[in-house]
Amino acid sequence: MKLALTALLVRDYDDAIAFYVHKVGFDLVADTDQGDGKRWVVVRPPGSDAALLLARAVGEQAARVGDQSGGRVFLFLETDDFARDHRRLTTAGVRFLEAPRHEPYGSVAVFEDLCGTKWDLIQPAQAAPA
Repeated sequence: MKLALTALLVRDYDDAIAFYVHKVGFDLVADTDQGDGKRWVVVRPPGSDAALLLARAVGEQAARVGDQSGGRVFLFLETDDFARDHRRLTTAGVRFLEAPRHEPYGSVAVFEDLCGTKWDLIQPAQAAPA
């Protein structure tokens, strides 16, 4: 078994695709119309098996957009070159909530997506350059 998809509530499919594909650099894997305004939208980092299902919030779900984890970091984007990817994301307009930190477990900085969902950009210590 493996974890394949994580559903992430978003306000708008096209805005979320623009953010994750054009700013963060994910690949658009699927964008299928399911009728009644519903779409099956999947994005994932290049080379990754794990992916996000971008799920447009409906009804009471709208209150959870950007806060599926109660305000804590919800998702972790691992890199093998923290400085490169931090610079690329910053240049693309991704909003970081803190300056990069170098912790015993690796280099990390928290950013948020277009809906306010918090992410860690992280380079684990074992992958950090010597």
